[in-house]
Parts: sequence; structure tokens; C-alpha cells
Amino acid sequence: MGTERVYVRRFSRTERVLHWVNAAGFLVLLGSGLVLYLPSLAVLVGRRPLVKDVHFWSGIGWVTVLALVVLLGDRRGLLRTARELDVFDRDDRRWLTGGGRAPQGRFNAGQKVNTALTAAFTLLFFVSGLLLWLGERDTRFRFASTVVLHDGLMYVSVILLAGHLYLALIHPATRHALRGMTVGTVDEEWAHVHHRKWEPE
Repeated sequence: MGTERVYVRRFSRTERVLHWVNAAGFLVLLGSGLVLYLPSLAVLVGRRPLVKDVHFWSGIGWVTVLALVVLLGDRRGLLRTARELDVFDRDDRRWLTGGGRAPQGRFNAGQKVNTALTAAFTLLFFVSGLLLWLGERDTRFRFASTVVLHDGLMYVSVILLAGHLYLALIHPATRHALRGMTVGTVDEEWAHVHHRKWEPE
């Protein structure tokens, strides 16, 4: 008879809601943005003004709902998480340069870098998108680099998304982490192997 698996809580409900709201909002924006960006999709879908409105207001809704989750959720827990993500120690540097061999806390160095990039990109997407929308209504808000920034962020984000999906759904060593982001818990033995410095409460 095999031993029964023991699960430990890795992510709170607020953390999981924040993750999935961010993911859903980004995918809606990516889909509507690609319709506006790719001529073949634009012709296929048509109704460009409607798609532009969907894209813009989805962006406003995305940021608004993220802010509401932070304000109405477990803010103390999110602050603890933010502090964990902000600490980048010697083991994190070794993990990045040594192929993921150094011991890690609840978040590994790759997850810390990805979270920092996601937060920065969210802000830059929002600001550049708002400037593009305002620039169509008032020439004072038109800047040549805004479109380049918005499109560049899209390309880099798609690459990061592909990597994230590969690690979450396909890579054998890391796909168990998806359980933590869906139901909140992970296998204790898996956590010990991949996050040795993390001590679950």
C-alpha cells in the first residue's frame, strides 16, 4: 500500500482570484488586440469600431477589477506575498545562473522575475493604451513611440505567456504547480523538492 499524499496550502483565495482575473483580462485584451493588429483577422471579424471599444473598455475593466480584488481581498496576505516576491537573495541568483539548482522559497527566482515583469507590463499597457485612446480624440496626447511601446509589450507578453503555459501545463517538473493556483494546495513532497526554503504554515 502506498503512502497517502499530504497537501499543503500554497496560495490563498485572494492570490488565486488575482491571478485568474489577470489571466482572463489579458487574454480578452490579447484577442481583441490581435483583431485590431492583424489585417486578416480584422477583415474576418469586421466591425473595427466595436472591437476597439471592446479592447479599450476591457482594459479599463481589467485594471479596475484587479484593484477591487486587492482592496476587498486579504490585503495583509497580499502584502506578505509582495514582501516575499521583493526579496532576491543569493540563492535566487544561483537559481537563475545555475539551471534552477539552488534551494527556493514559496516563489522561485523565475516566478519573482515573471511577477515583476507582469506588474510592469500591466502598468505600461494601461498607460500606453490610455494615451492611444486619448490621442484619437486630442492630438496633444499623440506620441510616435506610444504605438511602438504598446505593440512591443504585446510581442514580449506573448513570449512570456507561451513560456508560462509550457511550465504550467506541459513540463513534468513544474506542472503540479497549477494545482496550487486552482485549488490552493500542492503536494508536500513536491514542495520540499522544488521550494525547500518554504515552510508552509
